[in-house]
Amino acid sequence: MSGSAGSEHATPGRLAAVLTEAAAEAIGAADGHAGGVYLRSGTPGLLRLASLSGLPGPLFRPWWQVHVDRPFPVANACRLGVQVVLPNATETMRRYPQFAAGLPFPLGSIHVPVTHGSTTYGVLTVLRAPAPDAAEVLTQRDRTARLADRLGAALHRLERHGSPVTWDEEPVCVRPPAKDPLTARVARFSWDPETGVLTTDLHLPALLGLPPGSALTDASGLAAAVAPDEPHQVLDLLRQTAAGRPPPLPLPVRTPDGTPRLLQLWGAQHVAPGPYGVRAVSGIVLEPGPGGAADLLPEGVFCLDRLGQIVYANPRAAQLLRRPRAELLGRPLWDGVPWLYQPAFEEHLRAALLSPGPVHCHVRRPPGEEEPAAQSHEGDWLALSVYSGPDILTCTVRTADRMADGPSDPAHVEGTDSGAEPTTASLYRPIALAIALTEAVTARQVSAVVMQELLPAFGGRRLAIYLMQERHLYLAWETGFPKGFLAPFEGVGLDAHLPGVETLTTGRPLFFDSMEQLTAAYPGIPLDATEGARAFLPLIASGRPVGSCILGFDRPRSFSTEERTVLTALAGLIAHAMEKAQRYETEAALARGLQQALLPRRLSTHPRVETAGRYLPGTQGMDVGGDWYDVVEAGDGLALVIGDVQGHGVQAAATMGQLRSAVRAFALGDRPPEEVMSGTNHLLIDLDPGLFASCCYIRLDPATGLARAARAGHPPPLLRLPEGRTHVLDLPGGVVLGVDSRARYPVAELRMDPGAILALYTDGLVERPGGDIDDGISALRVALAKAGAPAARPGGRSLAGVADKLTATARHTVDRPDDIALLLAARRTAR
Repeated sequence: MSGSAGSEHATPGRLAAVLTEAAAEAIGAADGHAGGVYLRSGTPGLLRLASLSGLPGPLFRPWWQVHVDRPFPVANACRLGVQVVLPNATETMRRYPQFAAGLPFPLGSIHVPVTHGSTTYGVLTVLRAPAPDAAEVLTQRDRTARLADRLGAALHRLERHGSPVTWDEEPVCVRPPAKDPLTARVARFSWDPETGVLTTDLHLPALLGLPPGSALTDASGLAAAVAPDEPHQVLDLLRQTAAGRPPPLPLPVRTPDGTPRLLQLWGAQHVAPGPYGVRAVSGIVLEPGPGGAADLLPEGVFCLDRLGQIVYANPRAAQLLRRPRAELLGRPLWDGVPWLYQPAFEEHLRAALLSPGPVHCHVRRPPGEEEPAAQSHEGDWLALSVYSGPDILTCTVRTADRMADGPSDPAHVEGTDSGAEPTTASLYRPIALAIALTEAVTARQVSAVVMQELLPAFGGRRLAIYLMQERHLYLAWETGFPKGFLAPFEGVGLDAHLPGVETLTTGRPLFFDSMEQLTAAYPGIPLDATEGARAFLPLIASGRPVGSCILGFDRPRSFSTEERTVLTALAGLIAHAMEKAQRYETEAALARGLQQALLPRRLSTHPRVETAGRYLPGTQGMDVGGDWYDVVEAGDGLALVIGDVQGHGVQAAATMGQLRSAVRAFALGDRPPEEVMSGTNHLLIDLDPGLFASCCYIRLDPATGLARAARAGHPPPLLRLPEGRTHVLDLPGGVVLGVDSRARYPVAELRMDPGAILALYTDGLVERPGGDIDDGISALRVALAKAGAPAARPGGRSLAGVADKLTATARHTVDRPDDIALLLAARRTAR
């Protein structure tokens, strides 16, 4: 990162410059289509897209913000501090189906956390062409990681100079470096009127005809280069734009050698507000376009850069798009041709930006102002083709005959030979929400998904979900409402004259475009705001009432027919998810109760040994597991036992109960460890449950500290010495129980000095999907070394506190929501 824009001192403009430079460089580092930087925001747990290179920002609005607890690659990279490499669409769909549903294109991606020391600032992400497997993109991943490291160091320097490294604005969108700089026809710049800093891309000096190596650092230099004869005119336009009055059309200018150019200015959104009235000034300088052969073609041709700016349009394209040519050049497509910017065409344009092949579709133009709708004819249908290049998208447009019974909606866009059905925004949201809801198993998780997926899609700020119990409605989740406002509505009966009740009893959604409409329909109803709009949706699953959902909007707004249909459909999805969640919570309570009943209520004690056990249930799923631990009096010593029966469910739990009883009986008889293991192995084979089990049995003599241990396919224990050094005990062992009746289980001896800690655990505490279990064991060893100081030492923890710390660390770092994990720790005391 060159850091060419401005000084190193902390300014909001400098943060934007650092981020946009990193986004652009990431494309080259990973051979990508697009690059971006997600940065932490002022809202805890929320990442915002701060800079984007290579893609039009408005087309990717659904991905402008991501919660760190969502199942997205960016969120996992930030939360877990790991690199996420998705080489192709197949791997993306397997690991992140919700992310794949939102971008259903043949893509690969790389996501690297941006950190410095212990601080995580965000994530550097790149979208790229697919590869057969992750091994094919290791070089690109490493280059991206080095770039992320440099970005983390740059953000740390900004933070050290007093600049808050957070982002709560719209993303700054920049063009990627041109694949061939000699063919670049568009250059971008931005000017901060507060600091006077001018930031330019690499192509501006060449496009303005300046000598190689020239640099523009301020507005005066830019004005002199753009309009040598009248630089004051450009300076006046810059000041007017900073005051909120940008010129409506591109300004024709000429370089010093007389070459024609166009200058377009607008207000940007990436610098803190100042006295000028807007936050910054951005602009582009562009060539008017190839005015020769393409102007003579009978077919319409127009070109877009990677940010969606129209950089060329021939006369036929202007005629077919019904816009003057001068109003097309230098404008974003959605400003130049507003009627073309619609959800279905959005998806085709995204496909062209992110896929190598051409995209074809049909679109119906609305009637022109001079042509009433009644006179609309077949020529209103246009055939569009988009061909994607590394820097420019070339679009062709021509009239297309359609069948007389074609769709009448002027906003209709139909895919033809693009090879896939078009995906509209209205279709994407139910799919994305449905995928997210399949991962939510509790009412709280369902509500969180609705808040994170539904509210942003429709611009809502308030959400309340009520569930029905015994013909009354009780609040399950709320966000955005004033504190205490919803309290009077808690437990209202189904006879109450309230929209949240009547939407459920009638089964009809209620939409109010303004608060005035709401008060007119329900006089005297308490209001949480004087301005806004509200939607009340019934939550009905398979004809059974579940509850109601309230969406609140800060401003008055109308709900289109499409939005009402989509919201009603989404309410059905939410209702089914809530009904499933209610069943889960009831059954899960029973399952957890059974699991707890099978675990020891108390551990046997000894004056010279401190013990602690922890049971860490999965965050999802309700099957009981087969993990167990126990501490049993064995003669004049103690037996420490931990085991794990294969699988989950009632059978695993029942088998676990039988094995625990058997081991306990053997231990009470003070049988040697090898006999305990052999006897338990034979018992499991005789029971023949079709399951196997792992186990670790340690017989400890508290007086001498001598311990004798036997293992049956179980992870090795950890031993923390009194001075803090911690080892993985590579004890010899036999095969898992229940497999071989002739199996032998060798015994190893070890010694525990006073103050030493012995930790036994099941694999659910250290194993993560796709990871090496040895890495998890190493992480647990490090955590035990840090947490295991004796309680008598200043700042030391009790053994119970150590166990709490280890299980909390494991929950944070190991993503195994459907697993059960157990920890048993013992510390020999000096008494």
